[in-house]
Amino acid sequence: MQQKVIVGCEEWCSLPAIGIPTIKARVDSGAKTSALHAINIKTYSKDNQEWVKFDINPIQNNAKALIHCEAQLVDQRIVKSSSGFREKRYVISTNVSLGGKTWEIELTLTNRDSMGFRMLLGREAMSGRVMVDPEQKFVLGQPSNENLKEFYYTESSEKKGLRIGVLASNPELYSNKRIMEAGEMRGHEMHFLNLKYCYMKLDADTPEIHYRGGKILNNFDAVIPRIRPSMTYYGCALTRQFEALKVFALNNAAAITQSRDKLFSLQLLLNNGVDIPTTGFANSPLDTDDLIKMVGGSPLIVKLLEGTQGKGVVLAETKKAAESVINAFKSLNANILVQEFIKEANGKDLRLFVVDGKVVASMQREAAPGEFRANIHMGGTASIVKVTPEEKKIAIKAAKAMDLKVAGVDIIRSSKGPLLLEVNSSPGLEGIEGATNKDIAGEMIKAIEKNFKWK
Repeated sequence: MQQKVIVGCEEWCSLPAIGIPTIKARVDSGAKTSALHAINIKTYSKDNQEWVKFDINPIQNNAKALIHCEAQLVDQRIVKSSSGFREKRYVISTNVSLGGKTWEIELTLTNRDSMGFRMLLGREAMSGRVMVDPEQKFVLGQPSNENLKEFYYTESSEKKGLRIGVLASNPELYSNKRIMEAGEMRGHEMHFLNLKYCYMKLDADTPEIHYRGGKILNNFDAVIPRIRPSMTYYGCALTRQFEALKVFALNNAAAITQSRDKLFSLQLLLNNGVDIPTTGFANSPLDTDDLIKMVGGSPLIVKLLEGTQGKGVVLAETKKAAESVINAFKSLNANILVQEFIKEANGKDLRLFVVDGKVVASMQREAAPGEFRANIHMGGTASIVKVTPEEKKIAIKAAKAMDLKVAGVDIIRSSKGPLLLEVNSSPGLEGIEGATNKDIAGEMIKAIEKNFKWK
């Protein structure tokens, strides 16, 4: 009969197969599943099998010790936490060493920053092998501080790159994943920071940003804000707080805020000598007729000020249709712009991607049949295009006027010459990287390196 290992409710163990020499675990026979803290989780194929790679800070509240792990993926599972929260997790199988014995267990991967332990050992992993004395802790001993330094602070594990946070909402979004990958490829420590999990302490002496359970985020070198429109107010507040902590923001909060205000951004661009389609703005339905005349009559474009990705943009082909759309929007107290329709553009526009004052990529977007909006999210297609020196000059000038280090600049070709449509402070990477086959995410990381004179 196999002799059981007697353990307390907290113990130090090791996971040798994935390179973790020691980690403190909560031993909980009340929990069925075992869990391991993991960040920057990504799946990939190896030898026709699915694998997962992830990072772990094995010591609670210590971001300097970082281990890169990989293991074969055995499952994906919905796990219900003690608080009732349901989460879909990746599951790996690996060896655990405890009390001189080693055996195989399954571990689910999840962010445990809000928990007191980086690892949870559940009853499935302990079955037939472990006996728990809940009144005891560290029955099997614990490493000294010197041991921990030896394990985790060797010369090879010291931070060589920058510590960069991607401040966004969806870690699975192509753009966010590519930025994380590009930073890691260039040797930096990358962290995905979910906007909803961040909160701030406003204080004259010790301002702080906290993350999901109290982890303090003050020790970042740089952040890359990728703020969705619905989170503009809170996302810019967080970005300002990082800036107050002397953390470099690739796009600063003031620049993002003004880029999201379509009317203000157009006024800024005009003041800096950038041509735009003739545009009108009004707040009273009584002015509808003159507003339509102002932009050359129908057909014309009606835009919601807060719209993005082609949403809230309507083509009114007749004067009657224009009046109906404008009055409908105004009855909802929505702020709108009306803009001349550039018929000769034929449903095409240009997206020029500007990073740190240079056009690093450009593409032509063409609207789907029966559609006038060329946005990729609206079914438009992307293709490589040769842009003129004048178009490049407009894009660079527009990004500079908006004070944006990273900008997606949309230009339309008209009989009057190139006209600027919009400047986007969180431009998507999928369409333009796919069309041009350029590493734009890498260019964004290089812009951060340039700020720090990092080599």
